[in-house]
Amino acid sequence: GVFVATQAAIKYMSGGGRIINIGSISSDYMPIGGQSAYAMTKGAIAGLTRGLARELGPSGITVNNVQPGRVATDLLRTAVGTYYDQIPKTIAVQRFGEPEEVAAMVSYLCSEEASYVTGAQLRVDGGTSV
Repeated sequence: GVFVATQAAIKYMSGGGRIINIGSISSDYMPIGGQSAYAMTKGAIAGLTRGLARELGPSGITVNNVQPGRVATDLLRTAVGTYYDQIPKTIAVQRFGEPEEVAAMVSYLCSEEASYVTGAQLRVDGGTSV
């Protein structure tokens, strides 16, 4: 999906722009088993991001990958079940992230201040992966 959406978007970006992928810390960090296929897809997003950053940079297009950690959502609660209350203990800041914190990183990457940031894998994970 990320590849197809990017191909479609590039057609409208002749004046430059921003591509911001949403991956996961699971591309580099595996806190629990049973997520191999998920991690593989997120690793592919990371590789695609780096490759496209190099290919599209001359056209004024930056490409970055935001990698959220554990964010407080209904999906997370459902996915981890009774383990949910234990997760904050594994995070350096001792709490879940909020969707707004991930959105703030995306907003920054859309800004002119981020015009020199490309090919980056930016973790928003409260220190989970350190």
